[in-house]
Amino acid sequence: MGDMVKGNIAMAEAAIRAGMHMYAGYPITPSSEIMEYMSWRAQEAGRQYIQAESELGAMYMVYGAASVGSRVLTASSGLGISLKQEGVSYMQAADYPCVMISVCRYGDGLGSLQSGQTDYLRETRGGGNGDYRNIVLSPSSVQEAVDLVYLAFDLSEKYRNIVVILTEGALGQMMEDCEYPDYKEVPFYDWAFDGKHTNPQPSQMTMDLYERAQRRNALRAEITENEQRWEAVGVEDAEYVFFAYGIPGRIALGIVDDARKKGEKLGVVRAISLWPFPQKAFDAINKDVKGFVTIETADDGQMVEDVALFAKKKGFGDVPCYTITSPPGVPKTVDVLKKFEAIKAGEVKEVF
Repeated sequence: MGDMVKGNIAMAEAAIRAGMHMYAGYPITPSSEIMEYMSWRAQEAGRQYIQAESELGAMYMVYGAASVGSRVLTASSGLGISLKQEGVSYMQAADYPCVMISVCRYGDGLGSLQSGQTDYLRETRGGGNGDYRNIVLSPSSVQEAVDLVYLAFDLSEKYRNIVVILTEGALGQMMEDCEYPDYKEVPFYDWAFDGKHTNPQPSQMTMDLYERAQRRNALRAEITENEQRWEAVGVEDAEYVFFAYGIPGRIALGIVDDARKKGEKLGVVRAISLWPFPQKAFDAINKDVKGFVTIETADDGQMVEDVALFAKKKGFGDVPCYTITSPPGVPKTVDVLKKFEAIKAGEVKEVF
Protein backbone atom coordinates (compact mmCIF):
# COMPACT_ATOMS: atom_id res chain seq x y z
CA MET A 1 0.00 0.00 0.00
CA GLY A 2 1.26 3.47 -0.86
CA ASP A 3 0.98 6.71 1.06
CA MET A 4 -2.34 8.44 1.79
CA VAL A 5 -2.37 11.43 -0.56
CA LYS A 6 -4.93 14.07 -1.54
CA GLY A 7 -6.00 13.77 -5.20
CA ASN A 8 -4.73 17.21 -6.24
CA ILE A 9 -1.32 16.62 -4.66
CA ALA A 10 -1.06 13.17 -6.21
CA MET A 11 -1.77 14.50 -9.71
CA ALA A 12 0.80 17.27 -9.30
CA GLU A 13 3.49 14.80 -8.21
CA ALA A 14 2.58 12.49 -11.08
CA ALA A 15 3.18 15.36 -13.51
CA ILE A 16 6.64 15.97 -12.05
CA ARG A 17 7.48 12.28 -12.44
CA ALA A 18 6.11 12.22 -15.99
CA GLY A 19 8.76 14.72 -17.05
CA MET A 20 6.86 18.01 -16.86
CA HIS A 21 9.20 20.91 -17.57
CA MET A 22 6.94 23.84 -16.74
CA TYR A 23 3.71 24.64 -14.86
CA ALA A 24 1.76 27.88 -15.12
CA GLY A 25 -1.57 28.56 -13.48
CA TYR A 26 -3.79 30.75 -11.35
CA PRO A 27 -5.41 29.63 -8.09
CA ILE A 28 -9.07 28.63 -7.91
CA THR A 29 -10.92 26.22 -5.61
CA PRO A 30 -11.05 23.21 -5.72
CA SER A 31 -7.82 22.91 -7.78
CA SER A 32 -5.54 25.28 -5.85
CA GLU A 33 -3.52 22.56 -4.08
CA ILE A 34 -2.03 21.58 -7.44
CA MET A 35 -0.57 25.05 -7.81
CA GLU A 36 0.42 25.32 -4.16
CA TYR A 37 2.31 22.02 -4.38
CA MET A 38 4.02 23.05 -7.61
CA SER A 39 5.12 26.36 -6.05
CA TRP A 40 7.86 24.53 -4.13
CA ARG A 41 8.02 21.05 -5.65
CA ALA A 42 8.79 22.24 -9.19
CA GLN A 43 11.89 24.15 -8.06
CA GLU A 44 13.01 21.22 -5.91
CA ALA A 45 12.76 18.96 -8.98
CA GLY A 46 14.55 21.44 -11.25
CA ARG A 47 11.40 22.48 -13.13
CA GLN A 48 9.76 25.83 -13.80
CA TYR A 49 6.74 27.22 -11.95
CA ILE A 50 4.85 30.44 -12.67
CA GLN A 51 1.81 31.92 -10.97
CA ALA A 52 0.30 33.97 -13.77
CA GLU A 53 -1.76 37.13 -13.44
CA SER A 54 -4.80 35.38 -14.89
CA GLU A 55 -6.02 32.10 -16.32
CA LEU A 56 -5.62 33.38 -19.86
CA GLY A 57 -2.09 34.51 -19.08
CA ALA A 58 -1.25 31.08 -17.70
CA MET A 59 -2.53 29.41 -20.86
CA TYR A 60 -0.37 31.56 -23.10
CA MET A 61 2.65 30.94 -20.88
CA VAL A 62 2.32 27.18 -21.40
CA TYR A 63 1.71 27.89 -25.11
CA GLY A 64 5.05 29.69 -25.29
CA ALA A 65 6.86 27.01 -23.31
CA ALA A 66 5.42 24.27 -25.53
CA SER A 67 6.62 26.12 -28.63
CA VAL A 68 10.23 25.68 -27.50
CA GLY A 69 9.76 21.99 -26.74
CA SER A 70 8.70 21.83 -23.09
CA ARG A 71 6.32 19.34 -21.54
CA VAL A 72 3.76 21.69 -20.02
CA LEU A 73 0.94 21.53 -17.49
CA THR A 74 -1.78 23.90 -16.37
CA ALA A 75 -4.70 23.28 -14.03
CA SER A 76 -7.86 25.06 -12.96
CA SER A 77 -11.55 24.62 -12.17
CA GLY A 78 -14.87 25.65 -13.68
CA LEU A 79 -14.78 29.17 -15.07
CA GLY A 80 -10.98 29.17 -14.89
CA ILE A 81 -10.87 26.50 -17.59
CA SER A 82 -13.42 28.53 -19.59
CA LEU A 83 -11.09 31.53 -19.46
CA LYS A 84 -8.31 29.39 -20.94
CA GLN A 85 -10.28 28.43 -24.04
CA GLU A 86 -8.83 31.06 -26.38
CA GLY A 87 -5.35 29.75 -25.66
CA VAL A 88 -6.55 26.14 -25.94
CA SER A 89 -7.85 26.82 -29.45
CA TYR A 90 -4.57 28.49 -30.45
CA MET A 91 -2.48 25.64 -29.08
CA GLN A 92 -4.55 23.13 -31.03
CA ALA A 93 -4.15 25.25 -34.15
CA ALA A 94 -0.37 25.12 -33.67
CA ASP A 95 -0.37 21.36 -32.90
CA TYR A 96 1.30 21.98 -29.54
CA PRO A 97 0.99 19.33 -26.81
CA CYS A 98 -0.25 20.28 -23.37
CA VAL A 99 -1.81 18.58 -20.35
CA MET A 100 -4.64 20.34 -18.53
CA ILE A 101 -6.15 19.22 -15.24
CA SER A 102 -9.74 20.36 -14.78
CA VAL A 103 -10.96 19.83 -11.21
CA CYS A 104 -14.64 20.41 -11.92
CA ARG A 105 -16.76 22.52 -9.58
CA TYR A 106 -20.53 22.52 -9.86
CA GLY A 107 -22.57 25.19 -11.58
CA ASP A 108 -22.79 27.86 -14.26
CA GLY A 109 -20.85 31.12 -14.32
CA LEU A 110 -18.92 31.51 -11.09
CA GLY A 111 -20.49 28.24 -9.98
CA SER A 112 -20.01 26.98 -6.46
CA LEU A 113 -17.24 25.38 -4.43
CA GLN A 114 -19.02 22.02 -4.49
CA SER A 115 -18.04 19.06 -6.63
CA GLY A 116 -19.75 18.49 -9.96
CA GLN A 117 -19.58 17.02 -13.45
CA THR A 118 -21.14 19.94 -15.26
CA ASP A 119 -18.23 20.53 -17.68
CA TYR A 120 -18.50 17.28 -19.64
CA LEU A 121 -19.89 18.83 -22.81
CA ARG A 122 -17.35 21.66 -22.86
CA GLU A 123 -14.38 19.32 -22.55
CA THR A 124 -15.60 16.63 -24.93
CA ARG A 125 -16.63 19.14 -27.62
CA GLY A 126 -13.45 21.21 -27.55
CA GLY A 127 -14.45 24.32 -25.62
CA GLY A 128 -13.06 27.01 -27.89
CA ASN A 129 -13.65 28.10 -31.47
CA GLY A 130 -12.69 25.88 -34.36
CA ASP A 131 -12.90 22.21 -35.22
CA TYR A 132 -10.73 20.27 -32.80
CA ARG A 133 -11.11 17.74 -30.01
CA ASN A 134 -9.10 17.40 -26.82
CA ILE A 135 -8.34 13.92 -25.58
CA VAL A 136 -10.28 13.72 -22.29
CA LEU A 137 -9.51 11.22 -19.52
CA SER A 138 -11.43 10.90 -16.26
CA PRO A 139 -10.23 9.03 -13.14
CA SER A 140 -12.40 7.53 -10.42
CA SER A 141 -9.70 7.10 -7.77
CA VAL A 142 -6.55 8.87 -6.65
CA GLN A 143 -4.40 6.02 -7.96
CA GLU A 144 -6.09 6.17 -11.36
CA ALA A 145 -5.63 9.95 -11.39
CA VAL A 146 -1.89 9.44 -10.92
CA ASP A 147 -1.74 6.84 -13.66
CA LEU A 148 -3.75 8.94 -16.12
CA VAL A 149 -1.69 12.10 -15.56
CA TYR A 150 1.46 10.07 -16.22
CA LEU A 151 -0.13 8.66 -19.39
CA ALA A 152 -1.49 12.03 -20.50
CA PHE A 153 1.94 13.49 -21.22
CA ASP A 154 2.81 10.58 -23.49
CA LEU A 155 -0.50 10.83 -25.36
CA SER A 156 -0.14 14.59 -25.72
CA GLU A 157 3.33 14.20 -27.21
CA LYS A 158 2.36 11.25 -29.43
CA TYR A 159 -0.59 13.01 -31.06
CA ARG A 160 0.57 16.64 -30.69
CA ASN A 161 -2.77 17.27 -29.00
CA ILE A 162 -4.08 18.71 -25.74
CA VAL A 163 -5.03 16.09 -23.15
CA VAL A 164 -7.49 17.06 -20.42
CA ILE A 165 -7.73 15.21 -17.12
CA LEU A 166 -11.36 15.92 -16.26
CA THR A 167 -11.83 15.12 -12.62
CA GLU A 168 -14.16 16.57 -9.99
CA GLY A 169 -13.78 18.54 -6.80
CA ALA A 170 -14.51 15.56 -4.56
CA LEU A 171 -11.68 13.49 -6.04
CA GLY A 172 -9.28 16.43 -6.01
CA GLN A 173 -9.92 16.95 -2.29
CA MET A 174 -10.22 13.38 -1.01
CA MET A 175 -7.32 11.27 0.27
CA GLU A 176 -6.56 7.70 -0.74
CA ASP A 177 -3.50 5.52 -0.83
CA CYS A 178 -1.52 5.54 -4.08
CA GLU A 179 1.83 4.54 -5.44
CA TYR A 180 3.76 6.90 -7.68
CA PRO A 181 5.37 5.81 -10.96
CA ASP A 182 9.09 6.07 -11.62
CA TYR A 183 10.64 9.35 -12.68
CA LYS A 184 10.84 9.87 -16.42
CA GLU A 185 13.55 12.08 -17.84
CA VAL A 186 12.16 13.75 -20.94
CA PRO A 187 14.23 15.78 -23.39
CA PHE A 188 12.83 18.84 -25.10
CA TYR A 189 10.83 18.10 -28.24
CA ASP A 190 13.01 18.00 -31.34
CA TRP A 191 10.36 19.66 -33.55
CA ALA A 192 10.19 22.88 -31.53
CA PHE A 193 11.79 26.31 -31.86
CA ASP A 194 15.43 26.06 -30.84
CA GLY A 195 16.76 29.47 -31.87
CA LYS A 196 18.73 27.93 -34.74
CA HIS A 197 16.21 26.55 -37.19
CA THR A 198 12.93 27.64 -38.71
CA ASN A 199 9.91 26.30 -36.89
CA PRO A 200 8.43 23.52 -39.06
CA GLN A 201 4.91 24.80 -38.33
CA PRO A 202 3.97 27.34 -41.04
CA SER A 203 1.66 30.24 -40.33
CA GLN A 204 -2.06 29.53 -40.42
CA MET A 205 -2.31 32.37 -42.89
CA THR A 206 -0.06 30.60 -45.41
CA MET A 207 -0.49 26.87 -44.74
CA ASP A 208 -2.50 24.54 -46.95
CA LEU A 209 -5.64 24.33 -44.84
CA TYR A 210 -7.13 21.50 -46.89
CA GLU A 211 -4.02 19.38 -46.32
CA ARG A 212 -4.08 20.22 -42.63
CA ALA A 213 -7.74 19.24 -42.35
CA GLN A 214 -7.06 15.86 -43.94
CA ARG A 215 -4.10 15.28 -41.65
CA ARG A 216 -6.03 16.24 -38.53
CA ASN A 217 -9.03 14.12 -39.55
CA ALA A 218 -6.75 11.12 -39.97
CA LEU A 219 -5.23 11.82 -36.56
CA ARG A 220 -8.66 12.05 -34.92
CA ALA A 221 -9.61 8.75 -36.51
CA GLU A 222 -6.42 7.17 -35.15
CA ILE A 223 -7.10 8.50 -31.65
CA THR A 224 -10.69 7.28 -31.80
CA GLU A 225 -9.58 3.81 -32.82
CA ASN A 226 -6.70 3.41 -30.39
CA GLU A 227 -7.42 5.47 -27.26
CA GLN A 228 -10.84 4.36 -26.04
CA ARG A 229 -10.66 3.33 -22.39
CA TRP A 230 -13.35 1.92 -20.11
CA GLU A 231 -14.19 -0.62 -17.42
CA ALA A 232 -17.22 -2.88 -17.93
CA VAL A 233 -18.90 -5.30 -15.51
CA GLY A 234 -21.87 -7.58 -16.14
CA VAL A 235 -22.91 -6.11 -19.48
CA GLU A 236 -23.12 -9.41 -21.37
CA ASP A 237 -26.48 -10.43 -19.85
CA ALA A 238 -27.63 -7.15 -18.32
CA GLU A 239 -31.25 -6.00 -18.50
CA TYR A 240 -30.12 -2.44 -17.69
CA VAL A 241 -26.66 -0.95 -18.15
CA PHE A 242 -25.40 2.05 -16.19
CA PHE A 243 -22.98 4.48 -17.83
CA ALA A 244 -20.96 6.73 -15.53
CA TYR A 245 -17.50 8.21 -15.02
CA GLY A 246 -15.46 9.54 -12.14
CA ILE A 247 -16.85 9.05 -8.63
CA PRO A 248 -20.37 8.23 -9.90
CA GLY A 249 -18.64 5.42 -11.79
CA ARG A 250 -17.48 3.98 -8.48
CA ILE A 251 -20.99 4.23 -7.11
CA ALA A 252 -22.40 2.47 -10.18
CA LEU A 253 -19.86 -0.34 -9.82
CA GLY A 254 -20.89 -0.83 -6.19
CA ILE A 255 -24.58 -0.93 -7.06
CA VAL A 256 -24.00 -3.48 -9.81
CA ASP A 257 -21.83 -5.65 -7.58
CA ASP A 258 -24.52 -5.75 -4.87
CA ALA A 259 -27.29 -6.36 -7.40
CA ARG A 260 -25.56 -9.25 -9.12
CA LYS A 261 -24.96 -10.94 -5.77
CA LYS A 262 -28.75 -10.91 -5.41
CA GLY A 263 -29.24 -12.35 -8.89
CA GLU A 264 -30.27 -9.10 -10.57
CA LYS A 265 -28.96 -8.61 -14.10
CA LEU A 266 -27.38 -5.16 -14.02
CA GLY A 267 -24.27 -4.01 -15.83
CA VAL A 268 -22.07 -0.94 -15.87
CA VAL A 269 -19.71 0.79 -18.26
CA ARG A 270 -17.38 3.17 -16.44
CA ALA A 271 -15.94 5.49 -19.04
CA ILE A 272 -12.27 6.35 -18.54
CA SER A 273 -11.81 8.17 -21.86
CA LEU A 274 -14.61 10.68 -22.42
CA TRP A 275 -13.19 11.67 -25.79
CA PRO A 276 -12.84 9.44 -27.57
CA PHE A 277 -16.03 8.06 -26.03
CA PRO A 278 -15.69 4.29 -25.40
CA GLN A 279 -18.17 3.27 -28.09
CA LYS A 280 -16.50 -0.15 -28.39
CA ALA A 281 -17.98 -0.99 -24.99
CA PHE A 282 -21.35 -1.46 -26.72
CA ASP A 283 -19.99 -4.47 -28.62
CA ALA A 284 -20.19 -6.65 -25.50
CA ILE A 285 -23.61 -5.46 -24.28
CA ASN A 286 -26.60 -7.81 -24.26
CA LYS A 287 -28.59 -7.22 -27.47
CA ASP A 288 -31.84 -7.56 -25.49
CA VAL A 289 -30.96 -4.85 -22.96
CA LYS A 290 -34.01 -2.91 -21.75
CA GLY A 291 -32.39 0.46 -21.12
CA PHE A 292 -29.26 2.54 -20.65
CA VAL A 293 -29.00 4.78 -17.58
CA THR A 294 -26.37 7.44 -16.95
CA ILE A 295 -25.45 8.51 -13.43
CA GLU A 296 -24.15 12.09 -13.41
CA THR A 297 -23.51 14.96 -11.03
CA ALA A 298 -25.21 17.49 -13.27
CA ASP A 299 -28.58 19.22 -13.51
CA ASP A 300 -30.02 17.48 -16.54
CA GLY A 301 -27.43 14.98 -17.78
CA GLN A 302 -24.68 15.57 -20.34
CA MET A 303 -23.00 12.23 -20.99
CA VAL A 304 -26.44 10.80 -21.78
CA GLU A 305 -26.17 12.55 -25.17
CA ASP A 306 -23.11 10.49 -26.09
CA VAL A 307 -24.64 7.28 -24.75
CA ALA A 308 -27.71 7.80 -26.95
CA LEU A 309 -25.58 8.76 -29.96
CA PHE A 310 -23.36 5.69 -29.83
CA ALA A 311 -26.19 3.38 -28.81
CA LYS A 312 -27.84 4.27 -32.10
CA LYS A 313 -24.59 3.88 -34.02
CA LYS A 314 -24.05 0.44 -32.50
CA GLY A 315 -27.52 -0.88 -33.29
CA PHE A 316 -29.30 -0.07 -30.01
CA GLY A 317 -31.32 2.82 -31.45
CA ASP A 318 -34.64 1.56 -30.03
CA VAL A 319 -33.29 1.13 -26.49
CA PRO A 320 -34.39 4.02 -24.23
CA CYS A 321 -31.75 6.14 -22.53
CA TYR A 322 -32.40 7.58 -19.07
CA THR A 323 -30.35 9.75 -16.76
CA ILE A 324 -30.08 9.87 -12.98
CA THR A 325 -28.71 13.24 -11.88
CA SER A 326 -27.79 14.35 -8.38
CA PRO A 327 -26.43 17.89 -8.26
CA PRO A 328 -24.26 18.95 -6.54
CA GLY A 329 -21.61 16.92 -4.71
CA VAL A 330 -21.31 13.14 -4.65
CA PRO A 331 -24.41 11.05 -5.51
CA LYS A 332 -25.82 8.97 -2.66
CA THR A 333 -26.33 5.30 -3.42
CA VAL A 334 -29.78 5.29 -1.79
CA ASP A 335 -30.92 8.16 -4.02
CA VAL A 336 -29.57 6.52 -7.17
CA LEU A 337 -31.38 3.28 -6.33
CA LYS A 338 -34.65 5.10 -5.62
CA LYS A 339 -34.53 6.86 -8.98
CA PHE A 340 -33.56 3.63 -10.75
CA GLU A 341 -36.59 1.86 -9.25
CA ALA A 342 -38.77 4.66 -10.65
CA ILE A 343 -37.24 4.11 -14.08
CA LYS A 344 -37.97 0.38 -13.97
CA ALA A 345 -41.52 1.09 -12.85
CA GLY A 346 -42.11 3.29 -15.90
CA GLU A 347 -42.49 6.44 -13.80
CA VAL A 348 -39.62 8.28 -15.52
CA LYS A 349 -39.63 9.32 -19.16
CA GLU A 350 -36.55 8.46 -21.18
CA VAL A 351 -34.28 11.32 -22.30
CA PHE A 352 -33.71 9.72 -25.71
